[in-house]
Amino acid sequence: MKLEEIKIQYEKYQRDEVSEDILELLKHAEEAVKRAYAPYSKFSVGAAVRLANGEIITGNNQENVAYPAGLCAERVALFYANAKYPDIPVTDLLVVAESGNQGITEMPVTPCGSCRQVMQETESRYHKHMRVILAGKEELWVFENGSQLLPLNFTEDFFTE
Repeated sequence: MKLEEIKIQYEKYQRDEVSEDILELLKHAEEAVKRAYAPYSKFSVGAAVRLANGEIITGNNQENVAYPAGLCAERVALFYANAKYPDIPVTDLLVVAESGNQGITEMPVTPCGSCRQVMQETESRYHKHMRVILAGKEELWVFENGSQLLPLNFTEDFFTE
């Protein structure tokens, strides 16, 4: 047996250290989180996607009493961006969450596995990495690409002709 290890690196910032382009995405994501439909979990998530043409698309989680029928903010934003601008790559995705009446979560919230797989597919679709930014109340985590969040992702390479 041989023990293997997977490591990921990311940058950690305080809000007052991030660039203007990240602050712009953060503003859009924080507006989107306010419009989330989360009556059951009381856990609202907002996402902002920047496209290569500069356009910013937002999304938020949409719950359903039958939980599997809902959709996460990340996928809402990515699917809408891909539907509206099918030929324009995504360059950035920022995610922020609120829990109950507590406001923005203290720590950044990480995307679920399905969202991570969709991020990987978006990168694969456009042959371009997207920067992923996860924002908490004061701290932001910045990943070079979505694939870092799902290092053992499922890709088209598994299909044979």
